[in-house]
Amino acid sequence: MPPSLLPAVRAPRRVSLVPASGCLRVAVGFALACMAGAALSAPQETAGDGQSGTTQPDASRHGDEVTELDTVSVHGEWQGLGLDATAGTGALGTRSLIDTPFSVTVVGQEDIARRQAVTIGQIFINDPSVYTADAAATTNWWGLKIRGLGVRSYYIDGVPLLMEWGGEFPVESVESVQALKGLGGFMYGFGSPGGIISYQLKKPTDAPLLSTTFGYRNDSVLSAHVDAGGRVAGPGSLGYRLNAAIEHGDAYNSAGVDRKLVSLALEQPIGDDFTWHIEGFHEDSELTGEPLLFYWDLFEGDRLPRPTYDYRDVSVRNSFYRTETLHGTTGLEWRIGEDWNADFTVGYSRRKHYSNKMFADLLNEEGDYWGSAYNFAGVLRNTFSQLLVQGDLWTGTVRHQLALGAEYQRATDQWGNEWYWSNDFNGNLYLPQTFLVTRDIDFSLAPIEADSRQKALFASDTLHFGERWQAILGVRATDFEMLDLDGDPDFDSGYDTSATTPTAALIYKHDEHVAVYASYVESLEAGNRVDEIYANAGELLDATVSKQGEFGVKYDTARAGFTVAAFRVERAAQIDELRDDGLRYLTQDGLTLYRGLEAMGSFGVSDDLRLGLGATWLDASIEDVSPEYEAYRGNRPAGAARLQALANAEYRVPGVEGLSLHGNVRYFGDAWYSDENRVLSPSYTLAGVGFQYATALGGRPALLTGNVNNLFNHKYWQLGALGEAINASLGLRIDW
Repeated sequence: MPPSLLPAVRAPRRVSLVPASGCLRVAVGFALACMAGAALSAPQETAGDGQSGTTQPDASRHGDEVTELDTVSVHGEWQGLGLDATAGTGALGTRSLIDTPFSVTVVGQEDIARRQAVTIGQIFINDPSVYTADAAATTNWWGLKIRGLGVRSYYIDGVPLLMEWGGEFPVESVESVQALKGLGGFMYGFGSPGGIISYQLKKPTDAPLLSTTFGYRNDSVLSAHVDAGGRVAGPGSLGYRLNAAIEHGDAYNSAGVDRKLVSLALEQPIGDDFTWHIEGFHEDSELTGEPLLFYWDLFEGDRLPRPTYDYRDVSVRNSFYRTETLHGTTGLEWRIGEDWNADFTVGYSRRKHYSNKMFADLLNEEGDYWGSAYNFAGVLRNTFSQLLVQGDLWTGTVRHQLALGAEYQRATDQWGNEWYWSNDFNGNLYLPQTFLVTRDIDFSLAPIEADSRQKALFASDTLHFGERWQAILGVRATDFEMLDLDGDPDFDSGYDTSATTPTAALIYKHDEHVAVYASYVESLEAGNRVDEIYANAGELLDATVSKQGEFGVKYDTARAGFTVAAFRVERAAQIDELRDDGLRYLTQDGLTLYRGLEAMGSFGVSDDLRLGLGATWLDASIEDVSPEYEAYRGNRPAGAARLQALANAEYRVPGVEGLSLHGNVRYFGDAWYSDENRVLSPSYTLAGVGFQYATALGGRPALLTGNVNNLFNHKYWQLGALGEAINASLGLRIDW
């Protein structure tokens, strides 16, 4: 389906970034005041990864005698790209990033917190291959693209969860987020060829942990977050990690935010060889009065109208979108021996959607539009089970790193009894929208309409020929069955298909810091029935096999690191067109080719300055179409920008222990709205800056963080959505 908690501080001077936003002035003034005040008193301890800090002279009083201890300075080293980190890669098992023959980016919680990222686009702002066309405080309706291809495969601790529309994932519960670029079918089974987004929830800690974070975002969004962890009775006992968060207020775009989250992870060792674990979270989220999302199919004109950031003029105040997300995973890990282990995991996820969301068809350069209300309800469920066995064995001088497994997935779709889409209002971008929803909305649910089941066996073997050469061979046999029940459990209009998809790769490691690789992978992409928003709703699109070849180089040391990858992806084309009868159709015809080059690098210029650069160049086109779609031949696929580029920096301020500054500039290339290549979304460049200051409050380690997004308040369109105006955030974390 479709797709203040911080104390008041008198600022020494006032800085206005947006004259119309008093809240933003207060936020920036408060940040400057805190930085100035904190600089007057030397910090006691460093909080946060990669920060400089100092332990101040400590005074121990015995009567009237005071003993001062020596000052100890702590200065961290830059960590390059962190390619020595390990990540789960599905059927390939767990391995370091530098030993993975695909392009993978992993962003940890420290970096997420440093930039106060709340959307998937903000999390991967420093990866030029990852792009989302939705701003913060929206429902992320248009979804994510990697290398120009749409992403529909999201996993939480290895369990699938439908996340490509209808809201963001709660970052308070996240340990890290991983983007596997390109085909993920071998590693994870059926999925879109754009890539895989994998979230890892926070795990129990061995040392006691308790922190509280209070946050503010303009105009008036306040948040509180508690993170607690440890072992109940010391080493070897039950470990826990509890996260609870609440967020409420009005965002920069006038949307109302109301969100509550609870996340819990437990871990219990059983003897020396077994560990039981369970992780889960529950989130209730409601977004009210967000700006309209626009379709451009009916647009007539040479260029899009000037974007507006008068968001209240382009929103329906009593519109809303609610989601309720429940996710749980549990499993048993068995250390079979020194070189072998097994992990059996089962999981369940459920996501409820309640939509009273507003869309509009943009008509002309003057900014006129036809507005429509979209009402529906839905419950999407996934169950998952997997047995994964990993280990090493030797045949002569060759070491085999094996991963063997079997898995079962089941997903059901249950939709509401009412689907409502109607042109209920009209308007203009530059005039106030006064429409309010007055009709009663039916959110009652119909019986389950679709039931898909996936069974798979997989195996991979990484052959180590000495210390420098590795070869990877893998295969997945998948059986996919989709039942289209239409509310009648005795009626099956679905289909059953199966495929065996291979992967092969060769890796040369000059040493532990350098890897050169070449890989080939195929992926089975599930067919689907055309959604109700199309005139040919119900038509069955066949399952297809996509293919990808990639060649890359990875280099990483403590001071510097870079990755370079050249890739070619071939997949079946789905053409979304508006025909002469004024109706929209979705058909499957021809091929789309995505050929490109991506590069990212990070370099520590000095002990205090780190610089990063990145770019993705993409040559994408629609090919091999039938005669009736000849007009599409050679067109660039919708949403595929030819170029995206970025630069970022992090600077530790000398003389002010614990203070670091960071910033980034990113260029987003132009992209066509549809495969027809008729309406072009212009290119744009955005900049963001931020700081972190590690200090102490009442003898407790504290970390003050601030960020400003879209620093120069550039106005832009992003594929059907208005851009994100300048906005600021502040957060104060205290470790107890």
